[in-house]
Amino acid sequence: MIKLYGTPVVDKMLKDINNKLNYLSKNNIIPKLAIVRLGENNDDILYEKSIIKNANSIGMQTDINVLPLNTEHKTLEELIIKLNNDKSIHGILIFNSLPINIDESKIKKIIKAEKDIDCISYNNIAKLFIGKEPDFIPCTVEAVIELLNFYNIDVEGKIITIIGRSEIVGKPLSIMLLNKNATVTICHSKTVNLIEECKKADILISSVGKANIITDKYINKDQIIIDIGINYLDGKICGDVNFDSVKDKIKMITPVPGGIGTITTTILIKNTIYNAYNLYINNR
Repeated sequence: MIKLYGTPVVDKMLKDINNKLNYLSKNNIIPKLAIVRLGENNDDILYEKSIIKNANSIGMQTDINVLPLNTEHKTLEELIIKLNNDKSIHGILIFNSLPINIDESKIKKIIKAEKDIDCISYNNIAKLFIGKEPDFIPCTVEAVIELLNFYNIDVEGKIITIIGRSEIVGKPLSIMLLNKNATVTICHSKTVNLIEECKKADILISSVGKANIITDKYINKDQIIIDIGINYLDGKICGDVNFDSVKDKIKMITPVPGGIGTITTTILIKNTIYNAYNLYINNR
């Protein structure tokens, strides 16, 4: 069994990121990412800390906007419009665990596509689904594609099963893989014979968000597993896949931690820096 680590993928990406940063620094431009978080969700806070740590390490700025969970829709809308119009902000990340009092569809219409670095706006999502180039694709989706490319895993003609149909991972990832001529199945909580569907896959991708839900019952010996899940069990980070259960019975797997999550954070930072670079070049 081969572990598909995220660090070498990140190291390759950082070379180009640093070149862009050096160019921006010479022109007195500091890339800045605005993070919008409602409430105190532990997963959001941990992700936020990881972003801040990685951004600070390369000299990028972060603008953290924390609102209470009972924030009125109008207040959030006004904040997004303010960030849209702030020329010092090059990317906006809205944590997607929005409370029910927020009209998420309106937020997706408001955020500017060119600052929507995690692809939640209708503009970017629509382009992705009709085969046009969006300003950005979801960072986790791009992380999966970057990992497959780095390790020379050809998906053409392969059977790929994705567990999870979210608009931020499952659905857009299926489109990206279809564009690479893979045969894609999306499974979810209502799927009949889920185990059998998973066992047929050449590549199994899990984005369920439930610790250790995937065991050796779901796999085959020639399978590659991409574990997108980030879960916390007994105070430790783990994935959707029960690693100990499958490790000696598959071909390759991404570890958690140290796999897709590592790449995702870097792509978020990369998108902000590239956007700062493109905005400067286009407006000189």
